[in-house]
Amino acid sequence: MENVTPVTVSRHSPVEERQSALHQIYQQVLERQPYSFERRSLAQAEKNFLTDKIGVRRFLKELGQSEAYLKAFYFNCSNLKFLDWCFKHFMGRAPFDQTEIELYSNILLKQGVKQIIIALLDSEEYRKAFGCFTVPYPRQQKQYESPKAYLESSLLNHEYFGQRGWVVPTLYWRQLGLNCDAGVCRHPEVDESHIPVSSTAEMLQAELLSLLRTMDVAQAKQIIGSLSPQQRELLRRSLRS
Repeated sequence: MENVTPVTVSRHSPVEERQSALHQIYQQVLERQPYSFERRSLAQAEKNFLTDKIGVRRFLKELGQSEAYLKAFYFNCSNLKFLDWCFKHFMGRAPFDQTEIELYSNILLKQGVKQIIIALLDSEEYRKAFGCFTVPYPRQQKQYESPKAYLESSLLNHEYFGQRGWVVPTLYWRQLGLNCDAGVCRHPEVDESHIPVSSTAEMLQAELLSLLRTMDVAQAKQIIGSLSPQQRELLRRSLRS
């Protein structure tokens, strides 16, 4: 993961610096600049940020709870993949492990989607890493929980929106044995050109995807671990970008 120069504003930053920071915020969080109709809904928050009424962290709370962000990363995605993206956008890393996923999944299920944004931005880790005036960025941490945690953060931070689908988070891609380095996810030992897909197989794919979209973390872990080789292959094929 390459080093990134942090973008920071202060109470004394001129409007040009704040405009530059705003551009970087959108690139980090939306992974693009907002469309004109989205910008209209964000106009008041933008004005408050550019006139120094609010800082980066407060603006991120507005953006993360906005229709623009939720339409892009929540409404058409599984809860688990949404958490994956939230960590990428606001924490600059992938979730560390299953325990962290379960913690934030419970917040999402019990307190709602907007509380996830607040919980991340109010966390002690966020405050130490970015404070109130630094735009989040892909972090090169001094140490990781494991080589696996480093790899997952690297994969997630270099993932284009939708590159690995809208259902399964990075943590589970690796459990499924997929190779996503080229932008298209395949199992390295399978020649897909010789696998017929019947209507029954298509129904099985739909059922698996439906399960993954609605299940909680414990169910996801159990189901992925119990899939037969045929089911795993069907799931891999259906989840390719």
